[in-house]
Amino acid sequence: MKTYQRIAAISALALAFSTPVLAQLPQVKVTAANIAPIDPANYRGVEGKTLAESKEWWNKPLKAPKGAPNIVWILLDDVGFGASGTFGGLISTPNFDTLANNGLRYTNFHTAGICAPTRSSLLTGRNHHYVHMGNFAHASTAAGFPGYDGRIPPDKGTIAEALKANGYSTFAVGKWGVTPDEDTTAVGPFDRWPTGKGFDHHFGFLESATDQYNPPHLVEDNFHIKPDGRNLNEQITDKAIAYIDAVHKAAPDQPFFLYYAPGATHAPHQVSHEWSDLYKGKFDEGWDVYRQRVFENQKKAGYIPAYAKLPERNERIKEWNSLPADQKKLYARFMEVYAGYLTYIDNQVGRVISYLKASGQFDNTLVFVMIGDNGASKEGTVHGVINPKNSAATTPEADYIKRNESDYETIGTPEASTNYPLGWAQAANTPFKYWKSDADAEGGTHNPLIVYYPKLITEKGGIRTQYSHVSDVFPTTIEAAGLKLPEYVKGIKQDTLQGKSFFSSFNNAQAKTLHTQQYYYIFTSRSIYKDGWKAEAAHRPDNVDLLNFPKEKTIPERNYDKDVWKLYNLNEDFNERIDLAKKYPEKLKELKNLFDTEAKKNHVYPFIDRDDINNKRIHKLENNN
Repeated sequence: MKTYQRIAAISALALAFSTPVLAQLPQVKVTAANIAPIDPANYRGVEGKTLAESKEWWNKPLKAPKGAPNIVWILLDDVGFGASGTFGGLISTPNFDTLANNGLRYTNFHTAGICAPTRSSLLTGRNHHYVHMGNFAHASTAAGFPGYDGRIPPDKGTIAEALKANGYSTFAVGKWGVTPDEDTTAVGPFDRWPTGKGFDHHFGFLESATDQYNPPHLVEDNFHIKPDGRNLNEQITDKAIAYIDAVHKAAPDQPFFLYYAPGATHAPHQVSHEWSDLYKGKFDEGWDVYRQRVFENQKKAGYIPAYAKLPERNERIKEWNSLPADQKKLYARFMEVYAGYLTYIDNQVGRVISYLKASGQFDNTLVFVMIGDNGASKEGTVHGVINPKNSAATTPEADYIKRNESDYETIGTPEASTNYPLGWAQAANTPFKYWKSDADAEGGTHNPLIVYYPKLITEKGGIRTQYSHVSDVFPTTIEAAGLKLPEYVKGIKQDTLQGKSFFSSFNNAQAKTLHTQQYYYIFTSRSIYKDGWKAEAAHRPDNVDLLNFPKEKTIPERNYDKDVWKLYNLNEDFNERIDLAKKYPEKLKELKNLFDTEAKKNHVYPFIDRDDINNKRIHKLENNN
């Protein structure tokens, strides 16, 4: 018998004898259990020489407290305070309305002013520079300084890591935006992907923005995958529901955490005609009328103070009625698409809510909805963007407008990279001045927040005016859910949180504001808030090349010491209309000194502005030792 025949015969004989034996083995029932490995130093059993002389011992399975709520965080992208109908805007958001009308509207909530800084602060409960995300994690903007390297340290763990330590299943879908560019290839490393930061599963994209129909770098868990051609927001919603459904079937008593962060409404604004055509003709009266109507809605509903006045139209924006008919038609279509895009994402959120209701999970779900990670975007230029090859920075203005008018039919389609004009950005930011990335202004950092949890919140449709910051959502979630912060994550002792819980305001509209001071900084626009007073400096207009055409732009002098600081009393002037710098110079000096103290503590220095980035003065890896 040949060797290979002998081996085959022996294998067959072994299988014949082993099969009946295997069939007689007891079937072990497997249940969901998170059991930590045994630490020999703290072992409570007995390790004898034989099993008869030994006593088995296991760590207790890690379980969430009985009755702990499911937790859903919803973070939209680039939505101004005055866009959604839920906060007085003219864009329909019925699912957000329902959550707010049965929960609470927080009207004095703040973000960091731009996406990656906001997300890093939200996820960690700490200031964005403190967790190294002073700009972005992109190679073009990260810099070799503690506040800017774009790498969140492991001692500043995420909400997902804290919730896993409390026995939760954790999922993230949509935009992540805080993974360094160098880590996003198929070889990782993956410790700064969502799955390396506490999430069991993630489906979405790692960049700051992506195409909504053909995302070039779509990922699931640690793999790059191909898109299926549908709108990405529909895909992430499907995944969110699938992840939750799988856990609910395997372990019905185990709570979950869902971080739902769609690409909407960041550019490109891409949505089917089914949604954009809902707004046909709705914005023909223009951005001036939109601002006035929204302002009146907000005032009537109590979302803004009764004394409020609407700021003047920005000097870069023309009066709507002065525009030629063709431009009015063009600009109105931009807003129709944007509105359809926002209503569409509200509908997708509604799908998640409907699933939770149908599966019996919604009654015990704590929901936070952040309508924007910053104010409305000014990146659409004065005249809007359709085809990125038609550059406002290099094309004469008349030619630029003419090309946009010829591309009218493609606005909002998969073929276009649509972003609306500056006039609509200011309208969407009603009642504030300025916009995304202006950390000096409320228009860049003041966003709506909804909190829904009827199990604890007794008032329906209440308004809360306590000052709060995106870093506060983490500790508020932990307190509201009755959980504990882990002292260690993956064996690493955790740094303290900087955010302050606003849980005490859930059932007390007069609760004391615990977050009493906060710095803001994005690309050298900066401000400092303290007990209702705010000092701010713009330095130079951000993205000046996008806001003005080449012949019109004048870049201000690069001298931080000559920056003009303004002073506002937000307790009496919530949308920054009356500059008090000359009236109260000592208060201004006090706040400027406080900014310097906070800047040093949080690693805000050195100042890095757009000019440094555009001229590649940072990210010089050859300086490494």
